[in-house]
Amino acid sequence: MSLTGKIGGIGIVRPYGDTTGDGRVQLSLTLPVPFGDESERARAESAALQLAAKMGMDPAMVVHAKGMGPDFTFFIVYGRVSHVVDLSAVTVAMREFPVLSAAEANLRIRSALGRKLVVVGACIGTDAHTVGIDAILNVKGHAGEKGLEYYREIRVVNMGSQVGIDDLVARAAAEHADAVLVSQVVTQRDAHLTNTLQMAAAFHAEFGRKRPLLVVGGPRFDLSAAHDLGVDKIFGRGTTPSEVASYLVHALAPPGGSGGMESPRKEVGAA
Repeated sequence: MSLTGKIGGIGIVRPYGDTTGDGRVQLSLTLPVPFGDESERARAESAALQLAAKMGMDPAMVVHAKGMGPDFTFFIVYGRVSHVVDLSAVTVAMREFPVLSAAEANLRIRSALGRKLVVVGACIGTDAHTVGIDAILNVKGHAGEKGLEYYREIRVVNMGSQVGIDDLVARAAAEHADAVLVSQVVTQRDAHLTNTLQMAAAFHAEFGRKRPLLVVGGPRFDLSAAHDLGVDKIFGRGTTPSEVASYLVHALAPPGGSGGMESPRKEVGAA
């Protein structure tokens, strides 16, 4: 279970634009209205301002408008809102495990499992964006850190992009995977949520209570939605390989584990 902590500093704050506390915000949006001749442009900008007013921006002004094809217009609207944020009521999810060095992670895996920890990774569905999964898995890594392939006690199987869910389940079974890592960058029409739900259901059906640990990552996930999506952990934007490795060790190779353990696969519903 994730810990929560309050943001340091207590008080009421407003957005900052030109001067402190002036409530100024900038909003970008697209409306399905054409940006053609003069009358169409005037109507498009009026529509954007009407929407901004309904969102509580008063006064508001269109500072940029550009047609996107024959039927859409992109806007940037600048204005003032009256809403405030109470910092004393803001909570954030805190990492529930320490970030380990590669040497520390390798030692924990070797001591607890007595074998290599097996990780299968992929981009599922129609998602062809492998930058995220490669940054975590490939030895070249990300943000100055080596990826999981660098860890001596982790065996990585990177299936790449546009992997079918059935293929992922079959490969995880064939490799006796301890953990499955899935990256989802394509989010149109909430494809990342649909794919994750389908993936989790397939693993639950195939493995029952002895399924691999399921980890998903991507820029549009709600980090608190793991339980609702049927997975064990969600990572968001800016995640580094050491964070993922440390979580895997935390979940699958706890301190004091004895070598030669059977598969530490997650039991569904276990704490």
